[in-house]
Amino acid sequence: MARAKRSVARLRRHARVRQKIFGTAARPRLNVYRSSEHIYAQVIDDETGHTLVSASTIDRELQDKASGLTKMEQAKLVGELVAQRALAAGIATIVFDRGGYPYSGRVKSLAEASREAGLQF
Repeated sequence: MARAKRSVARLRRHARVRQKIFGTAARPRLNVYRSSEHIYAQVIDDETGHTLVSASTIDRELQDKASGLTKMEQAKLVGELVAQRALAAGIATIVFDRGGYPYSGRVKSLAEASREAGLQF
């Protein structure tokens, strides 16, 4: 029962944050979703509703590198990859959307790695 309450609370936090955070073509939104096993990141233009770039631990590029690493290290790899893809697509500044998750652990690791790779937020 506690898990259901926790996920409902996260969705409520995410909805509250999404009222304020909106990605545009000039400054798209970097959305983070984490499951118990994987972590996903998408750069989204909310005006058109399109995902511009994405990366996750289930990407073919990262599967070989991510095997045997901790979840924190995998999140760092995903942050670097999404930043590389965003910069290749001409996106330098973004708005960070942590998806209702606390800014710690894997979410913080992904955010810091994408900052180090060149994204500004």
